[in-house]
Amino acid sequence: MTSPVVAIAYHSGYGHTTVVAEAVRAGAADAGATVHLIKVDEITDAEWELLDAADAIVFGSPTYMGTASGAFHVFAEASSKRWFAKSWHDKLAAGFTNSGSKSGDKLHTLQFFQTLAAQHAMHWVNLGLMPGWNSTQGSENDLNRLGFFSGAAAQTNSDEGPEGVHKADIATAEHLGRRITETARVFVTGRAAVAA
Repeated sequence: MTSPVVAIAYHSGYGHTTVVAEAVRAGAADAGATVHLIKVDEITDAEWELLDAADAIVFGSPTYMGTASGAFHVFAEASSKRWFAKSWHDKLAAGFTNSGSKSGDKLHTLQFFQTLAAQHAMHWVNLGLMPGWNSTQGSENDLNRLGFFSGAAAQTNSDEGPEGVHKADIATAEHLGRRITETARVFVTGRAAVAA
């Protein structure tokens, strides 16, 4: 079995997005990945190299004012050196975000991540879940309770700390970690077979 390398490049302003990042990490590790958690506002040269060597990069940020945080935007702009060198060309990418509102314009943050990935010629991996909590049979405890398709979306009440991240959103983020790992395994194995 091929063990893919998954890097999670994220920013968390108040700790809520860290909880989601840890859930993505747990899901990826559970599926057999080697996982690196990288805080983009503290990124080192060695961590840039970990991103360059990864099979998949998962982008994560809170949604502030309808987009990713300023710290994540600084990281995205700094990745232009990788763009010039095509360092992330044909890697897999995925994303997650958290906000205080149920919608909170989180889709815009996920689309920002998708555009960043596309500019790097990466392949986007979606959430791969049907929407939850959208019928009388559903509940707030369903996976993908907020009904996003592009990536994992979490909602935490603005007056709660990181302990308030919803259990269903944590489980959804774990699912994303497993999905990116399983997809990366297919890609890595396929590339090896083509090269043989």
